[in-house]
Formats: sequence, structure tokens, C-alpha cells
Amino acid sequence: MSAAPVAPGGPEVCEARKVAACIRDGFEDYHARFAAITARARLRFEQGDGAAMREDAVERIGLYDLCIGQCMERLQAIAPAGGHRRTTWRQVRQAFAQMIAGLIDCELYKTFYNTLTRRLFATRGVDPAIEFIAMDIEPSDAITHPVARHSYAVSETHPAAAFMRVLGDYHFDVPYAHQLRCAAAIAVRLQDDLAHWGAHPVRAIELLETVFYRERRAYLVGRVFGEHRFSPCVIALVKDGHGLRVDAVLSARRDVAHLFGVSRSYFHADLATVGDAVVFLRSLLPGKPIDEIYTVLGRAKQGKTERFRTFQRHFQLHCNELLGPAEGTPGMVMTVFTLPSYPLVFKLIRDRFAWPKTMTRQAVEDKYALVFNLDRIGRLLDAQQYRHLRFPASRFSPALLAELLESCSLSVHRDGDDVVITLCYVQRRFRPLNLYLREQGAAAAKAAALDYAQAIRDLACNNICPGDMLLKNFGVSRHGRAVFYDYDELCRVTECNFRHWPAPRNAEEAMAAEPWFHIAANDVFPERFPLFMGLRAEQLAAVTEAHGVLFDPRWWQALQAAFRRGEFADIPPYPRTAQLA
Repeated sequence: MSAAPVAPGGPEVCEARKVAACIRDGFEDYHARFAAITARARLRFEQGDGAAMREDAVERIGLYDLCIGQCMERLQAIAPAGGHRRTTWRQVRQAFAQMIAGLIDCELYKTFYNTLTRRLFATRGVDPAIEFIAMDIEPSDAITHPVARHSYAVSETHPAAAFMRVLGDYHFDVPYAHQLRCAAAIAVRLQDDLAHWGAHPVRAIELLETVFYRERRAYLVGRVFGEHRFSPCVIALVKDGHGLRVDAVLSARRDVAHLFGVSRSYFHADLATVGDAVVFLRSLLPGKPIDEIYTVLGRAKQGKTERFRTFQRHFQLHCNELLGPAEGTPGMVMTVFTLPSYPLVFKLIRDRFAWPKTMTRQAVEDKYALVFNLDRIGRLLDAQQYRHLRFPASRFSPALLAELLESCSLSVHRDGDDVVITLCYVQRRFRPLNLYLREQGAAAAKAAALDYAQAIRDLACNNICPGDMLLKNFGVSRHGRAVFYDYDELCRVTECNFRHWPAPRNAEEAMAAEPWFHIAANDVFPERFPLFMGLRAEQLAAVTEAHGVLFDPRWWQALQAAFRRGEFADIPPYPRTAQLA
């Protein structure tokens, strides 16, 4: 009997193609399951089922690692232990690149592939021989495919007619309570907001076919055109007891940027392809980094890849700049450093925590994992976890390097001329609130203090207690919005025991240096918050007048009761000025 024919390229090439096909199929399985979860968002919105929407969000976040694990098992079945050789994987990389060439979302495929290789070979740093590495380019620049969208001309005499067509083209199983009234309100709002463009400023509107969902709202996302310019345009829909209605229209780039911000949870948008949508959204928000757009679309792993790519490109370009400590009060739990010219911070868990911190290292990691899965409502900064980062030791300031090696030795070690960081969290850099308040005039400082209190209130209404409310744990965005970014004491409101501070029964108790009554680990005394906030007298007076409920245990207890009944406050992700009457 003659031997079976050998495939072109020999058995090793045949094996490489088989492995590459397994990875491609693994990503496409992930993509299909991601789409299936995302597609539920329309039903959740129509039913007003916020709890199910939150469950879907958590399930979708965990899907990537689940699919990576399942694909790893299939790869091990193709090539059992010892069968995966780096020499073969050079050919796997080549075969995989050929399979995905020309696809709009080829970068998402490559990231999935890289994750698998890094786990399979326990890669530390970067292995360009078997990974896809492109530090010198931004891959989305090569995408020219137009994303699917609807376009409408707007009549000068009957502008509401165009918006009637807009609302009619997006089909929901719940009818509008007053579709014509909503259409007219959109037309009036855009004419008013863009009046500085001249008479009859709105000439056309262009909206993505895909509806974006998050929390309790649906969004039609696109842009509005005048004669010589365009602006972002987002139409926010809500459902109440009467049906659907338009709740807000956003045309200011600042408001749209905040809607797509790093302190917001991820959108559920059932996009057939992602890269072309990212290119379109960048045209609306040119100042927003590409990594943040991928992340807010739910593609967190791709967001991490793009964040690392753009940082490394900047890091190499500014080769004489040193990494140094971030501005602000040093933390008891985390050491934070930054590259001064780039708006990111790197946060490492210390080996030992200063008193009175009593949590464990694992507890801190759990807090950051919790935030990753929470509805962040514009007040919690997204923190991406990175492992096994490698930097040249020469790029650290001497003082920072000494501190990292001494106080973060469980996360940092030297490897020849390099420093390897086994675990860190990367966040967008915001100005620490305690520094911001010192730098501003009285009016701006008062506004920041009020928004700080509003941030605590917004978090509380979403069942989140910051725990440590010191000013240094909050930051201020370039638009003046306060966010919380230090999570080691964060917890659920429902986990706390809110109590009144007992009145002393005699002079001895009144003069005691320590509390004279028992305090359990989960006891919280809102009446004592003003003592620890660190606000100036005039700022605290303004906060007490506007948000005095924060200092009343009964308010917190009422929130707990509402959460147990399944009731959550609705906090719109845009200013009241954007809402329609």
C-alpha cells in the first residue's frame, strides 16, 4: 500500500494551519457569544429590566477569559503536552495572519491570538517571534470601510419631519408615547444648541444603524451637519409607564465625551464589526484615545492592547523622560507612578500597608475586580490590570526605582537591565482633588467640592460606599468632574451598618481620646464624615446645605431598604441642561 500524500509544506505546516484555524474559530465563537449577550440589551431596555442588564454586563465581561480557557483546552487536544514548540508557532502566526488578512476586525483576532500565546508559553514581556506586535502604527488608520448608518436631510421649513423619520427607522416593541412631540423637541433643541452656526443651522443628520444601550437608556449615536461644519449628536431614549420618549439630545462634544468616558460602564451595541465603528466614533471625539473607545464598546482586552501600544510608542519617542512618582499624597496601600508627559498612572500594591489599613493584598485585588464589574455611573475610574510589564531600569528616577524595589517587591523585580512588574493597575491620570482645591479660586473650588459630594451621593445611590472619603482619593477631570479612584476600602452600601454617633453619658466619656463604645468592622458613622473630608469651612458649609443627607444615618438606611426591594435611583449620564422638557 502506498503512503498517504503529504500536504504542501509538510506535516509541520499542516499542524500550524490546524492550530491557526482553531484559534480563528475560537475568536469567532467568542465574538458570536459576545453578540448574543449584547443583543439582549434591546429586550432589557423594552422591559425596563435593569437587574438583568447588570447581570448581562457581568456575564459579558467574564466571557473573554472563559473563551480563552476553552480554546486553550482545544489547542492542548490538537497538540498535547510538549507538542507546542516556538518554531511551529512562528508558522502558526504566519498561517493565522493569512486567514484574517483583510478583515475589518483583524486586530481583535490578533489580540485573541496574543492572549493565547502568552498563556501557553508563559510569556514575560514581548515575544515578537510568535506574537503580533505593531508599536509604530495605529491599525485603525487602515480601516476605510464605512460603518452602517442612516442619513437624513433636514428641511428648513419642517425640521421635525426628518426626526419623525429618524424615530420611525429604529424599531422597538414599545411604542412612543408622543412621537411627533419628541421629534419636534429634538428639532428645537438642535436649532437652539447650534444657533451660533447661523440661521437654519441643521442641514442633515447621520446616525449609526446600531442602537447603543447602557443602564436604563438607549442611544442613537451620530452627527449633525450644518452648512460648513458638523457636531456629535446623541439622542437618548428612555422608557416609562407611558411608552418610549426622547429624554435628552447631546450635541456638545464635552457631553458626548463624558457619555463615552472612562468612568462609565461599557455600552451594549450589537455591532457586526467593531473597527469601522471605532473609526466613526473617533471622528466625533478626536481627542479621545482609541483605547478608550474600544473599551467603552465592551472590548476591554482590545482597549488594553491599544493602550499599551500607544503608551509604548510615546514612551519610546520621549526616550529621555523618566518615570517618576505621581503627584498627590502617597498612598498607604498603593504606590503610584507616571510618565509626566502622558496621562496615565501605574498603581502597584505595596508589600505592607501602613496603619490603620488592615486588609490583605488579595482583598485589594478583589476590590479592583469588583469595580471592573460594577456599573460605574460616571464616578468610578476604570482600572485595567496588566501583568508582566517590562521597562528599562534606566527609565525610572532613582528614588522611584528604590521605592518600588523596597516597598513593592512582591510585584517588582530586576531582570538584568530591565524592571519587570508582575502586577499593576493602569488608570487615566486625573488631578487629585486635594491639590485641585488648593489651586482654584473660591468659586471653582466650591463647585468642585459640591461635585465631590455629588459623586459620593451618586455612588451611594448605586449601592457603592467609597469607604475612604478623603479628598486625595478623588480626582478631577479636565471638565471639572469628580471621580473616585482609590478602591481598597470600597464596599457595598448594603454591607455597612450605618449608625448614629452615641452621645457621651458623662464628662469622662466626652473627654476620652478613643471611642468609649464598641465599633464593629462594618460600622459607619455618617455624622463624622465632615471631620475626615478635609474641606475648608466655606466649602463644607456649601456641601452641608446641598448634600446634608450624606451626614444623616437615616438617609443611608433608607437607601439600604430600597436596594433590598430592588429599587435603584435613575442617574442620567448627562447634565440636566441636555434633557428635554
